[in-house]
Amino acid sequence: MKFLSTHGGSSLTEVAKGVDIYKSTAHRLLTTLRDEGLVEQDAATAKYRLGFGLVLLASAVTADLDVLRCARPVCERLSEQTRETVNIAVLEDNEAVVIHQAISRSSAVNVDWRGKRTPVHATAAGKIFLAHMPEDQRRSILKRPLKRFTEHTIVNPAILRDHLHSIRVKDYVYTVEELEIGLNVIGAPIRFSDGPVTAAVTVSGPAFRFPKDSIHETGELIKKAADEISRCLGVSWLSNSVHSR
Repeated sequence: MKFLSTHGGSSLTEVAKGVDIYKSTAHRLLTTLRDEGLVEQDAATAKYRLGFGLVLLASAVTADLDVLRCARPVCERLSEQTRETVNIAVLEDNEAVVIHQAISRSSAVNVDWRGKRTPVHATAAGKIFLAHMPEDQRRSILKRPLKRFTEHTIVNPAILRDHLHSIRVKDYVYTVEELEIGLNVIGAPIRFSDGPVTAAVTVSGPAFRFPKDSIHETGELIKKAADEISRCLGVSWLSNSVHSR
């Protein structure tokens, strides 16, 4: 990749010589990168160059960095307000992936979720993504068998669809011991200036400290935090909605 970024269109032989590997190895690697859209091969010259997929990858990385820049101070404050763990998750390959975590000094939970991939149907962040994604993408996910993690996991697509509708109305979501027994989570969507919802902020804690009857109060706190992050990302239409709640 680095060789192509500095040398432009290059033949298989030039790439192999440039990075000092066997030609067969270079061919295998370039074929893999081409299949992923990260490298393109000119049909006329057979030379390789960086592909448009890198632009999309760079855009995704930039978006995640922007979210982190805006979210860190908000997450630290929210963690101390709720005395629980706050996570920022993004949608990646139809899974929720945690990219940032803030743990309150008084939190009873000390699990590092960063980098972990979780299912969209059984997590608060995942349900936010499900609720706001295009219908064809959502239908594709819900038509597959949904894994049950606990007795509380919603695996019936019809019931889950009703749950997703309530998320769009309330603008926040909660899960009660759906992914793990004893773990409750509340989340709200982070919005960008355009495009679908692909990031969320969540607060999680043990069920005994984070009971169901505290959901509404905490949900309002999380919505305000999510709106603050969204405004930092350039969503100006949220400015008045926070103060009217």
